[in-house]
Amino acid sequence: MMAAPAHPKDALTQVTQLWSMLDEMAESAPESYRRFMQQQLEDAKQHCTPPEPHLCLQTHILDPNEKSLFINLCRWKRIPAPKSPTDPIPLSAGPLEEVFDKAEIYSIIDIAYNPTVLQRENQAEMDHLIRLTFKYIEEHYNLSLSHSYHIATFALKGSLKRMKQSLRGGPLPAPLFNKNTRNELTLDQIKHNFREEDCSNATLLLNKDVTQSKVHLIEEIASMELPQVPVTPAYELTIAKDANRKPLKLELKVELPKVSSVSECELSISRDDVIIEVPEKYRLQLDLPELVDEEATTATFNKGKGVLLIIMPIP
Repeated sequence: MMAAPAHPKDALTQVTQLWSMLDEMAESAPESYRRFMQQQLEDAKQHCTPPEPHLCLQTHILDPNEKSLFINLCRWKRIPAPKSPTDPIPLSAGPLEEVFDKAEIYSIIDIAYNPTVLQRENQAEMDHLIRLTFKYIEEHYNLSLSHSYHIATFALKGSLKRMKQSLRGGPLPAPLFNKNTRNELTLDQIKHNFREEDCSNATLLLNKDVTQSKVHLIEEIASMELPQVPVTPAYELTIAKDANRKPLKLELKVELPKVSSVSECELSISRDDVIIEVPEKYRLQLDLPELVDEEATTATFNKGKGVLLIIMPIP
């Protein structure tokens, strides 16, 4: 086992050694490499699932410009749950978007919590969470909101695709930036880089006690580095079928000629989509034609050909 690095350069050295070992494993022991990557995919399942709509709140912005505001509260397993009832509540927020819809103008914001946070035992607890959400929006977007609200009959305002893009990597509004950001990446995070999504959204900690007015209720934890715009790589997606024409699996081949090591790749797979990212080089997001079994999915990178092969069984 590697010792904990005492210096960032030592951490980088250890990470380089780790990925060199993985490259060697892929060439010399492909079965062991397959089992290792399968385990990483299974461990990363909760981090790879996309956000899902939970409920939609409708209220009003009073200042600076009066208009309707729709708040999409979403479930996202990638957001960590509070470690205890007294700990802050992590959340992720998309940008505040203004929509011009025929006869009216309104705004939308997407807020994601861990699913366990939204499983409130009674309406009083849910109302408390909603009040905290309102307070976060007011403080970070410099808005004054009406304290009255109602739960819409629909669970999501806007399209599902728009919500996913908003939470996964939409641009942050200026009020979210502050000087107390962290750019460090731990060795454990880098080890699991193959499964992580690149997300420029802030992950925030929301204090549950709203009565302590002198205490900062929100702490921002985010990387403020803006990567260069990557290109879409060439790919081929095929559906393998049995003798009765029943779909068995999806095979996705992605050409990554500028990639020299699997350590550069970041892969996210859910039941209905795939995201492949190589920072500052490639980005591919595909909506899958069939629902797949993400737990049984395998991924292999051919270093010599520069081709990533993903096999996704269809349940």
